[in-house]
Amino acid sequence: MSILTVFFQMLAILIIIGAGYFMAKREMMDSHTNSQMSKMIVNVFNPCLILSSAAGSVGMIPLGTMGLIALIAIGMFAIFILAGMLLSPFFHKAPDQRKIFQMMFVFSNLGFIGIPAVGSILGQEYVVYVTEFLLIYTIVFYTYGVALLDGKFSLSSLKAMINPGTLFSAAALAVILLEIHLPDFLKTSITYLGNVTSPMALVAVGFTLAHTDLRNIFASPKLYIFSALKLLALPLLMLPLLRLVTDDTAILSVCMIMFGMPIGNMPLILGNQKGIDGSTCSAAIILTTILCVMTIPLLLAVV
Repeated sequence: MSILTVFFQMLAILIIIGAGYFMAKREMMDSHTNSQMSKMIVNVFNPCLILSSAAGSVGMIPLGTMGLIALIAIGMFAIFILAGMLLSPFFHKAPDQRKIFQMMFVFSNLGFIGIPAVGSILGQEYVVYVTEFLLIYTIVFYTYGVALLDGKFSLSSLKAMINPGTLFSAAALAVILLEIHLPDFLKTSITYLGNVTSPMALVAVGFTLAHTDLRNIFASPKLYIFSALKLLALPLLMLPLLRLVTDDTAILSVCMIMFGMPIGNMPLILGNQKGIDGSTCSAAIILTTILCVMTIPLLLAVV
């Protein structure tokens, strides 16, 4: 796989984001449409994509590989949490904003960007590996993430982990581990529904871009430094550790894509719920999403 091939795959993702930007600017979409799209992605299309990728991978993925991916995902979040704790004070002195930077170091866009990136660059059969990262993500977010902004751990936050994404991820792992063969008509239907995920998710990102002041994004040196750490420095520092546990190029590639994903929306959403100003987080989401078109090919070139 050449760096040019990966770049053009990421460029295709950027073009779809651009389509969402265009439709929002031409008022083909409004905030209500975007909100409804997001609900459909989270509750229907994305869960179907996760399950369909697992159904198409039955018998193809050794159990040892699944266990290895889970351990790598746990290690990734542990390192990101440590990095956030150590580095966030350099980006903001206000306690609330420092917590937001800690969240941004940890919680990347593994779903909306990660799934399209892995699917288009490596193939849909590798999306099942993303499932494990998403399961660990959910657990970490509703424990560490909520506790960080609340200042304490709450058992009530764990109820939010019971959602279609988590349930379908667990079902996908069961399909792989138990080698369950779904009926063809069911596989076909969930595959068609799952195929909607990537373009619709990227259009939703374009909508957000269209409603953001671009001057706040591209005029902040602090955000460029943060982006360089998040998208390049940390993934490259983690690569030697990754090579200690596997030399499989496909696994290395999936993991490096996961390591190098841009910031996700969850820190912004949770921060808004807690009354924390989200302007910096919103700008960082857009900037890292745009820059990952260039940084992901670089990471895979190193692999």
